[in-house]
Amino acid sequence: MAASKVYFTDMRCPVGTSLLDKLDKLICKAGIEQINFENKFTAIKLHFGEPGNLSFLRPNFAKRVADRVKALGGKPFLTDCNTLYVGSRKDALEHMTAANENGFSLVSTGCQIIIGDGLKGTDDVEVPVKNGKILKSAFIGRAIMDADVFISLTHFKGHELTGFGGAIKNIGMGCGSRAGKMAMHCNGKPTIDPEKCRGCRMCTRFCAQNAISLTDHKAHIDHALCVGCGRCIGVCNFNAIENSIDANSDDVNCRMVEYAKAVVDGRPHFHISIVNQVSPCCDCHGENDAAVVPDIGIFASFDPVALDHACIDAVNAAPIISSSVIGQNEHAHGDPFKAVHPTTNWHSQLEHSEAIGLGNMAYELITL
Repeated sequence: MAASKVYFTDMRCPVGTSLLDKLDKLICKAGIEQINFENKFTAIKLHFGEPGNLSFLRPNFAKRVADRVKALGGKPFLTDCNTLYVGSRKDALEHMTAANENGFSLVSTGCQIIIGDGLKGTDDVEVPVKNGKILKSAFIGRAIMDADVFISLTHFKGHELTGFGGAIKNIGMGCGSRAGKMAMHCNGKPTIDPEKCRGCRMCTRFCAQNAISLTDHKAHIDHALCVGCGRCIGVCNFNAIENSIDANSDDVNCRMVEYAKAVVDGRPHFHISIVNQVSPCCDCHGENDAAVVPDIGIFASFDPVALDHACIDAVNAAPIISSSVIGQNEHAHGDPFKAVHPTTNWHSQLEHSEAIGLGNMAYELITL
């Protein structure tokens, strides 16, 4: 298999040069204009950032990508799906409020925000996973699957479970509905906290397996009937239902890869990763630690696997920032994310991706 092309530009901007202009030049050189955008709904998938976190991508990057899509005749919208955990993005109202708080709006980005899996994270589509080795289907946000063209715009950083969060994670985990995130994160079943349960019966209405019943005005889940879809978590208004995250790094990575393949199969897709403010943990946190390596640059490719491989190679080759969490760790050089999260295995993301045909680990780096 021929190496996939990955295009790169650094963050240097002499006086008179704009980083946004460099981004636009990069994605055009990488071939985004080859896609037929004419009157096509185009999902631009990114992470709006948990409020309190300051390492997420600035809205300016999203606007420049959206502007290019519009110039090519497309109809772009920004999107992400609701979170499984309790935070500021667990339903569409809170999610859009968080996005607005972090600067994402029609004015700042030039396009609308649509939360991919609806108000409570239950508006999804079951999509086949071609060549899936673990999963036969994936639950993806309906608005994302309704789009004609898919673009990922990713902040490349570390992650406490998957090793790093790049294009594959942005697509796979990010596009899964709450049921989908449950399928990726968890091999177990949800549980109910009786202290928080109000006995409202909302969960019983949405359980297709009739696995939830009430005893003494408190809900109870029969795990013999439960299939672990996570819909009850999405509809509980009192955060009384929790998932049990018991999958290891390799298992989550492989499931996440299969979800990413379900998202991109059968339609045009293009991927951009920005490697700056490389925080050790995910942008889902309500805070961010200091970057572990200096800002590196912007990468773009039609192949999300080659893209992630190029990004991780660049991070691993970069000098460690001495004031970061791993600054004094002599083992951090060459694999800073492994140094931060020693129980993770980011290699499994790339290896499983290539095994099921999501993309190609071999890449040709073209520097602009």
